[in-house]
Amino acid sequence: MTPLGYRRLILTRHAKSAWDNPSLDDHDRPLNARGRRSALALGDWLASRDYEPEEVLCSSARRTKETWEMVASAILEVRPLIRYEPGLYHASADKMLTILRSASHQTVMMLGHNPGISEFAAMLPSRAPLDPEFRRYATGATLVIDFQIENWSEVALGQGSVMDFLRFDGRD
Repeated sequence: MTPLGYRRLILTRHAKSAWDNPSLDDHDRPLNARGRRSALALGDWLASRDYEPEEVLCSSARRTKETWEMVASAILEVRPLIRYEPGLYHASADKMLTILRSASHQTVMMLGHNPGISEFAAMLPSRAPLDPEFRRYATGATLVIDFQIENWSEVALGQGSVMDFLRFDGRD
């Protein structure tokens, strides 16, 4: 649970997607088996840490939707408001910030794509996580960051406090 006067962002890059059908448009690529495993693991981890979103801002791409569906299958307590945002598909960091400022719930999960999501993640905290892989923001990477604000319209770059950063790449 996020304390009053705070907002929490769970920023997730989609899990590993399949490249085995070259005729598919990039927007329509599904998750591969490794991606499905990592998304399930992410959902279990979020639930175990009580990082359950009340609102989900998700790119309209198939792989981000499937990532959310797998995460959601592991989260039992909360059924969040879900907004599929076409503007998050390959969004820049600035576009992601604009969309985040439209959020209405205290704990928000945003699912997107590189390179925008790695740039956005690097701009949000006052101090970046020490993980050497943070700036790469591999598939399944998830940053949990708190902001001492009353409303998402107040969110500013460089003001967040990192609560957690983990990578869920689904490797055995």
